Amino acid sequence: MAVAVTKDNFNATVAEGVSLLDFWAPWCGPCKMQLPIVEELSSELAGQATIAKVNVDEEPELASQFGVMSIPTLILFKNGQPVDKLVGLQSKDSLKAKIQNHLA
Repeated sequence: MAVAVTKDNFNATVAEGVSLLDFWAPWCGPCKMQLPIVEELSSELAGQATIAKVNVDEEPELASQFGVMSIPTLILFKNGQPVDKLVGLQSKDSLKAKIQNHLA
């Protein structure tokens, strides 16, 4: 299951290794389509990468910090630094490939 990220646990979540954060909101249609993909990746990549989600309604500071203007926005972090940003609905295969590129 994808980890729910808040400003309180953000640094600990992305500090080490590869992390994918899905910036979403419950009222967003494309976000509802993205969520099952994010959850599947969370299961498939358990122990290799951290898959997490940020509710932009509850964490506007985090959304603003990373320039999230539209959702879903997925940001890939490696050792605490953002390395890739994807805006809009993403396929499971493309997300998995991007994550695996940074695992090597």
